[in-house]
Amino acid sequence: MSDKNYLAWPFFAPRHAALEQALDAWAAQHVAGAHTDDVDAACRQLVRQLGEGGWLRHAIGGVAYGGTGDSIDTRAICLIRETLARHNGLADFAFAMQGLGSGAISLFGSEANRAAYLPRVARGDAIAAFALSEPQAGSDVAAMQCQATRDGEHYVLNGEKTWISNGGIADFYVVFARTGEQPGARGISAFIVDADTPGLTIAERINVIAPHPLARLRFSDCRVPVGQRLGEAGQGFKVAMATLDVFRTSVAAAALGFARRALDEALQRATQRQMFGQVLADFQLTQAKLADMATGIDTSALLTYRAAWQRDQGGKVTKEAAMAKLHATETAQQVIDAALQMFGGLGVVSGQVVENLYREIRALRIYEGASEVQQLIIARELLKEG
Repeated sequence: MSDKNYLAWPFFAPRHAALEQALDAWAAQHVAGAHTDDVDAACRQLVRQLGEGGWLRHAIGGVAYGGTGDSIDTRAICLIRETLARHNGLADFAFAMQGLGSGAISLFGSEANRAAYLPRVARGDAIAAFALSEPQAGSDVAAMQCQATRDGEHYVLNGEKTWISNGGIADFYVVFARTGEQPGARGISAFIVDADTPGLTIAERINVIAPHPLARLRFSDCRVPVGQRLGEAGQGFKVAMATLDVFRTSVAAAALGFARRALDEALQRATQRQMFGQVLADFQLTQAKLADMATGIDTSALLTYRAAWQRDQGGKVTKEAAMAKLHATETAQQVIDAALQMFGGLGVVSGQVVENLYREIRALRIYEGASEVQQLIIARELLKEG
């Protein structure tokens, strides 16, 4: 395994290195290995295991609700995702969605909301989901069509959401819908919708190249109490962006974990594979590729943990998080592709580690803001600074 000298970087406190080491040992025992064919069951089991292991306590904010601190430690979130991704992509997914799916409750929920949902998330007793995207509104949140109409002490939701991770297995969804206070992004509100609420149905389960629970949701006259609204009416865009700001950097960390595992596999392959009377690592072409892979990984790590550290200091990280996600996900794709190439035909055999990584990494360049969107965000922030 590649060294962990990065844990001594000044971005981290001693508790972070201890966290990574404890989780690495736990993950090797509990979650290492391939997924089962029943992805829903595997995901439920992983959420329970992560809850029982105490790791989900890091995914929520509020000691009173089971969290490890009153605010979410971004560096801890990132280290957990990186470590889990090295061991098992679905374990990383299970942890990440508990955080993303409940993040808006940690940040904007009333005391009653937090007490009702966060302890269950931390224990792994309730599966969370984040329902923002729609068939015609992915990167362009302002194009959202799902409606929430006020009716006394309830809102009535109508419309659809798609590409919803944990769709079909979640116990509750944080749903964003247009309430119309102002045009565009300023007329959206956020709601907690329990999975068994009448009018909420799973319209379609979606199969993707790296199997995860994913679905399209349909809301038909779905009544949600006003008390389930997160933040003020019309603040939904703010709620969504604040939640993504916490967890976007952790997507970079997951990509980093996948890339580190790919480099480990490539190093092992290169030093053992016999070819033309020598091993693969003896070829200068291989050495150059390994050097590029390692340099790209360290660059991604520096960007990722700079952004995480900066957020934990209370700083604005819109640009830094975008840089981290863009570089880490794009670089991980290149690193994993290079590792697979070193395995030759074996690299594309179903179930091989590098083949799994190849499928896992692709979605990270799209979700929580595609690479092209990150480029727009970085440029926009630069122009503001100028």
